Amino acid sequence: MNITMENLYKIYNNKKVLDIGNLTFEKNKIYGIVGPNGAGKSTLLKIIASLEKPTEGIILYESSPISSENLKGMTYVSQNPYLLDRSCFNNISYPLQIRKMDNKTIEDRVLTIMKDFKIEYLKEQMATKLSAGEGQKVALARALVFKPELLLLDEPTANMDPSSIEMVEHILLNKIKPLGTTIIIITHNIGQAKRICDEIVYIEDGIIYEKEENNNFFRTDNLKTRKFLSLEYTDMGWKYGNV
Repeated sequence: MNITMENLYKIYNNKKVLDIGNLTFEKNKIYGIVGPNGAGKSTLLKIIASLEKPTEGIILYESSPISSENLKGMTYVSQNPYLLDRSCFNNISYPLQIRKMDNKTIEDRVLTIMKDFKIEYLKEQMATKLSAGEGQKVALARALVFKPELLLLDEPTANMDPSSIEMVEHILLNKIKPLGTTIIIITHNIGQAKRICDEIVYIEDGIIYEKEENNNFFRTDNLKTRKFLSLEYTDMGWKYGNV
């Protein structure tokens, strides 16, 4: 799903927290959104997800305003996702149930995605009893099971161990992106952004200072981005302290 934002801003309590002149996201790409705490990353993602409205500005989905069809094709996963007080199987199957898929398709898709995330053992467990890392895996599986056109992720691996992070990155790169999905991920893990993102957006104080292809982002001349990445110049070139 292609996304276009123009002259968009958001005001909270008389303070402008987002001020975006022009920003586009294309299908079949993974975008990383990085920046300091309070930069406006989560607000931006919620506006794209249509969970919040901008104070002013235009946001288009496939060149059109938001519609029920657009909403059906997108999914948003927060850092602390809400899980239903049901089994993990029923949580993951929920998007398929509301789309009226038949029982065999539901079972096949849910069991496949649970296997991908290595959480088959959680099938009958109540989702509200999970650890933070397990809960994130179930929430991600639920988001991916219906093969969304637009996937919006806010720190999706924040509570996971390194092997689980590697597994999630593999799924996004090799199973979801090839479907043509637009993936937008907020991450504080700069190494993660470097590993999986096609383009990276740097935001600070609600302003987009940089949007570059992966390799160019890590060779930036932008002073704000350099400072954020804790760059240190050596005889070998720029050293990225946070990578």
